[in-house]
Amino acid sequence: MKLQHYLLGGALCAFSMSGLAAEMKNPLSVHVLNLQTGVPTAGIEVELDKKQGEEWVKLAQGTTNEQGRIPALYPAGQKAQIGIYRVIFKTGDYYKKNAQPTFFPEIPVMFNLDNADQHYHIPLLLSQYGYSTYRGN
Repeated sequence: MKLQHYLLGGALCAFSMSGLAAEMKNPLSVHVLNLQTGVPTAGIEVELDKKQGEEWVKLAQGTTNEQGRIPALYPAGQKAQIGIYRVIFKTGDYYKKNAQPTFFPEIPVMFNLDNADQHYHIPLLLSQYGYSTYRGN
């Protein structure tokens, strides 16, 4: 394990870059923030699909962590492939677990991965009756 050393506030800090580097190599991450509470939304299941011809093929799935993130959603060990993808945020399941109604049981976000060497980040700003998304960084 390779340790990196940095001076932070007068103190010498050491940490491993291996875990961070592995996450940074993954070409896709997502983040969910709750617009009603202003905090990250943990526990939302997210699916990644790739369009192949007229069909969608499921590549991966994950669940948002305590920071509302899935830092590495693309299948581990695979290089990104150019194409049309979608992430499906399973918001209905999340709201049902929290005994709250929602208008959008799933939120599919389609996007074009047009550069296999770039990182793609898809944030979702969520409320029970609305949402917004954009390409983050």
